[in-house]
Amino acid sequence: VQLQASGGGLLQAGDFLKLSCAASGRALSNYIMGWFRQAPGKEREFVIAISQSGGYTDSADFVKGRFTISRDNGKNTVYLQMNSLKPEDTALYYCAAKGCTWSVRAQRYEYWGQGTLVTVSS
Repeated sequence: VQLQASGGGLLQAGDFLKLSCAASGRALSNYIMGWFRQAPGKEREFVIAISQSGGYTDSADFVKGRFTISRDNGKNTVYLQMNSLKPEDTALYYCAAKGCTWSVRAQRYEYWGQGTLVTVSS
């Protein structure tokens, strides 16, 4: 499956933004989908993920209450709604897909999009 993330931009603290991840090649409904991010000079970290049906999600503590993930399997697209953005949310955001069992570990995800840059100024 090929993934294409989009929607990044330059924001101010407190703004909101919605990222999209469009899949092609295979039905997205087969995959657990996750969003990860990598800030300059830091390792890639888990942000949030959603099960194949959309019935289960999990997120990192630093985004709980601010970020939500959703999916539209009919459109083969996953979304990341980011609210109350902070400067520390500045990073390259990647969407990723994995089959089978649940995981929040980047190493377990098989397919990756190219990343979309989110920059939040104070």
